[in-house]
Amino acid sequence: MSRTSAERGPASTPQDDHGSGFYIYGLVPADVEVTPDAHGVGGETFPVTLIRHREIAALVSEIDLNRPLGTPDNLVAHERLLNESAAEVPVLPMRFGAVMTDADAIIDELLTPYHDEFLEALGELEGRTEFVVRGRYPEKQVLQEVLDEEPEARRLRDEIRALPEEVTRDARIRLGELVNQAITARREADTEALVDELAPYSVAAAVREPTHERDAANVAVLVENERRADLERAVDEFAKRNAGRIEVRLLGPLAPYDFVMAPQEGEGAWD
Repeated sequence: MSRTSAERGPASTPQDDHGSGFYIYGLVPADVEVTPDAHGVGGETFPVTLIRHREIAALVSEIDLNRPLGTPDNLVAHERLLNESAAEVPVLPMRFGAVMTDADAIIDELLTPYHDEFLEALGELEGRTEFVVRGRYPEKQVLQEVLDEEPEARRLRDEIRALPEEVTRDARIRLGELVNQAITARREADTEALVDELAPYSVAAAVREPTHERDAANVAVLVENERRADLERAVDEFAKRNAGRIEVRLLGPLAPYDFVMAPQEGEGAWD
């Protein structure tokens, strides 16, 4: 995906065959061009292209409507194309699985009624990219911290060790509850600290739900491209200060799923 300085032509309208439709990945400015190495859910069989309307365009590829859609490979292809595009140009991602019957439907039902909203949102994303910072507590370390700090947890641990398994069911349940509560409290504190640390280098932040019981943080940030190096340094500093207790990963650049999402067919803009 790249920007072009050439004058924009009319909307692209690839021909649709009987039994085919268009898979829609997202919306981009109309002055971008699809690079030959861009592949979507149809692989090399159905190349990625653009359907343009005025100042915006839908990023699409033709698909066979008779073949099932929704495989893990399809999801990977969807996310990969959007993330690669977002690294180069503003993009409003569609939810996975958005399909419309033909180019006219895309123009009439998506690009025309939402043109101004899409154009404004793309303008707000110009020069900005999403990153996600994930942290996870190492299992042995976080359990040891809970035992060191929680007398009841230590007592239950000792009771469980001293008695047969069949008589410690309630103790094991209670110990699990204490550990989960302690990890939740740590997560809230560490997430807040991470958001505060990244605030000077980000336009916006969104706290994601944990995806694992030992998640320490899962935070998406929208970053000005010229501040990316600053963000990376801040994440490195956070990781160094928490070395041994939090394993930190920085993911991106990504499509801005956490900050904007184009509406599906039949939805109002930004519903």
